[in-house]
Amino acid sequence: MSSQDETTGARLLVERLRAEGVEVIFGYPGGVLIPVFDALYDERAIRFVLVRHEQGAAHAADGYARATGKVGVCLATSGPGATNLVTGIATAYMDSIPMVAITGQVKSTLIGNDAFQEADTTGITRPITKHNYLVRDVRDLARVVREAFHIASTGRPGPVLIDIPVDVSNSRVARPSGEIEMDLPGYAPTYEGNVRQIERAAALINSAERPVVIAGGGVIASGASAELRELARKARIPVATTLLGLGAFPEDDPLSLHMLGMHGTVYANLSVQKCDVLVSVGARFDDRITGKVDTFAPNAKIVHIDIDPSAISKSIRVDIPIVGDARRVLARLVPLVQPKERPAWLELIEEWKRMHPLDYRRDGKLRPQLVVEKIRELTRGRAIVCTEVGQNQMWAAQFYGFTEPRTFISSGGLGTMGFGLPAAIGAKIGRPDAVVVDIAGDGSIQMNIQELATAVCNNLAVKVAILNNGYLGMVRQWQELFWKRRYSHTDICGVPDFVKLAEAYGALGLRVTEPDEVEPALRQAFADERPVLIDFRVEREENVTPMVPAGAPIDQFELV
Repeated sequence: MSSQDETTGARLLVERLRAEGVEVIFGYPGGVLIPVFDALYDERAIRFVLVRHEQGAAHAADGYARATGKVGVCLATSGPGATNLVTGIATAYMDSIPMVAITGQVKSTLIGNDAFQEADTTGITRPITKHNYLVRDVRDLARVVREAFHIASTGRPGPVLIDIPVDVSNSRVARPSGEIEMDLPGYAPTYEGNVRQIERAAALINSAERPVVIAGGGVIASGASAELRELARKARIPVATTLLGLGAFPEDDPLSLHMLGMHGTVYANLSVQKCDVLVSVGARFDDRITGKVDTFAPNAKIVHIDIDPSAISKSIRVDIPIVGDARRVLARLVPLVQPKERPAWLELIEEWKRMHPLDYRRDGKLRPQLVVEKIRELTRGRAIVCTEVGQNQMWAAQFYGFTEPRTFISSGGLGTMGFGLPAAIGAKIGRPDAVVVDIAGDGSIQMNIQELATAVCNNLAVKVAILNNGYLGMVRQWQELFWKRRYSHTDICGVPDFVKLAEAYGALGLRVTEPDEVEPALRQAFADERPVLIDFRVEREENVTPMVPAGAPIDQFELV
């Protein structure tokens, strides 16, 4: 065997990542990863982005994946490096995001001996990954990488972890020749959908008087937005979206009901409660959507289209289950659905829209909804909007008005504070020509604010709009509404001077305290080629409305 036919495990890893089309890796070095980083030293096709915390690497890979549809990749060392990835991996798992997380591990002979910086990474991450690997033989490495990317990006997407002991990285191995064979017995996602079930769904839709579609993140993952629009417009079916489905159906379309659920629109929730046929596409009926389960869509026959069979009838009993890829199923369904005007149903919904519009007090005070509306106006609705978690997230979801898929990036299932800034970094790297805005809260942004350094060092002109109310706002809102204003540890002490902090990192910092300052500050931010952080000092006790109390039926609202 010639030396050209042989390499180390570390170099083979990098070569296989390149073969999988990897363009960027987000990560942080460590001792057991030195062989891998030495291989990356000579790599020109793959960009490595050094973050300031491993959690930032996972969220950046996640944001990259959501913005591009490609598999995000993150890299961390053993022990604390790997455990710092856990929150980001769990975030991707809950939201079905394709990711490959690669971790270093101590020598194979030391595994289980409490060696320095050892952790049972595969054991820790087993519940929050679609699959994971501990590579004990370097000859398995090429196959493992191939399988990891295949599993992460097919079926219901999700994160896959590869744990590599340092002796495997240092071992020498023959380069594989030809196609890498996978060994995945039993892994065969269903894509096409059962023809008979699709015909039954079409017949049910054709007979409906008051149909509604719920569009979830699966519509975006499968690239089914065009088919969804065709279905809705052909059959005149109003469409509500989940939080992660925002952008799957344009919110400026008259058929749009906008977001439903706990902080959804009144008219979306009423439409679901009064419909006679409910078609869910790529949504998993989580508790923030359904409210009290036994009162959800009480008069509806339910069609559920999802690529994951375990998601069907998991929370809500459905009448017509269809297991398959959303785009392929809708492509078969649309020709079978008949055009139908449904004037009485659509007029009733228009009346609900007139009676219960999304709005806020316009009294000359700086309110967070105004900031979101101005961001929308100045970006013409074409920005990629990332969010942190909490009130800032809900105001962005309610008031931006998303019209295209992959333009809203937010932690849905796990609700991870600190997600937005690193996710925005990943999105900006994946789509460098897009305007990328992180709409943040003053509490959440501090979870990963160190990633401003990553943005500065990589010349990433992300814009951070902090809706600063001096509270952990969403928890404070619950304390106000349901706990007699007993604000236990939600009034944040020691909020930094965000302008000075931005400047310390080398970014531009701006502060806004009055409504008439919002537009000039945003114009300045969007014109600047640096990362920009704007501290908007908004009304402290502004609430997200409407709100359905946890566990209540989704047509029982708090409107204050």
